[in-house]
Amino acid sequence: MTAIHHLSSFISRRSLLGGLTGLALVGTAGAASVQGKIRLAGWSKPISEITNILAEPEKGFFKAQGVELAYLPGAGGGDAIRNILSGQGDVAFTDPGSFFMALDKGEKLVAIYDIYPQNVFNVVSLKSSGIQKPADLKGKKIGVYSLSSGTRQNLLVMLHQAGLKESDVQIVVTGLLNFAPLMQGQVDATAATDTGLAVGLRKGIGEVNVMQVRDHLNISSDMFVVREQVLREKKDLLKAFLQGYRDSAAWMIANPDEAAQLAGKYAIDGTNREINLDVIRLRNASSLPTAQAKGAAPRLGSFDLAALQKGADAYRALGLVQRQLKMSDVVDTSLIPGA
Repeated sequence: MTAIHHLSSFISRRSLLGGLTGLALVGTAGAASVQGKIRLAGWSKPISEITNILAEPEKGFFKAQGVELAYLPGAGGGDAIRNILSGQGDVAFTDPGSFFMALDKGEKLVAIYDIYPQNVFNVVSLKSSGIQKPADLKGKKIGVYSLSSGTRQNLLVMLHQAGLKESDVQIVVTGLLNFAPLMQGQVDATAATDTGLAVGLRKGIGEVNVMQVRDHLNISSDMFVVREQVLREKKDLLKAFLQGYRDSAAWMIANPDEAAQLAGKYAIDGTNREINLDVIRLRNASSLPTAQAKGAAPRLGSFDLAALQKGADAYRALGLVQRQLKMSDVVDTSLIPGA
């Protein structure tokens, strides 16, 4: 079943959405009294795949919960975590690898919502390169969004699975739009995501070989993470924030065409509506909880703790973190809407 077909079947099974769409569609009605401000430290600039967040001025999903939302752009999941550790942000929009690495350094962090339970990372090369498996990456130049991004963390997983170290390749920081360097021959392969690949294909990258990280380690792509202190001090505000986010995600799942239109207004890369729609449909599919997530009817935001623990254990086995990390100690599901 393709991701898009999966998405369609998910939406049709109304019991799974549990009425989320109805809630989301009235996001601007009857706004609650303001509880406070949440500064969301993102991993990216304001791009189309987070249109559900960017459209807040128009849709008001967070405002309806009494939350004043501010988005702080970043350059990778590690950047998002640094921004909450420094106190510039309250919530980090970050990848599991960056979360594991921060925990390994002793940071007191807690994951409170699984944004994208599906792994969306990949490594892409032109057919002409002859790169078909991870071992073929040895000695090659590989592009990543940034050195603190999920693209780098997931590339390291793929390299380690092939018995390679980071020093066996040359990593090149290419920025978010990293398919241009691949097309121009500046790198041999690029570590990216499903949405990045969709944009590259739309822009004529040509025939490519795609290696999916989920074939080696299938864990979620992004989560909301907070400092323990912030969780203690702002629990009610964080719960309202997650309700607003859940409603915004449900709206984008149910209304991809409207979201694609609004991306043209709010996203820096939203100039092509058809590309917006491709990206939004992919991101909607990756937002769906996995079958293994807790509960007979998994909710948006549900964690698959067993998969996350496998991920942490794999990072330790590969030498990417040194400490034994127990995910049940650093995941709090109590704030997830419907919990």
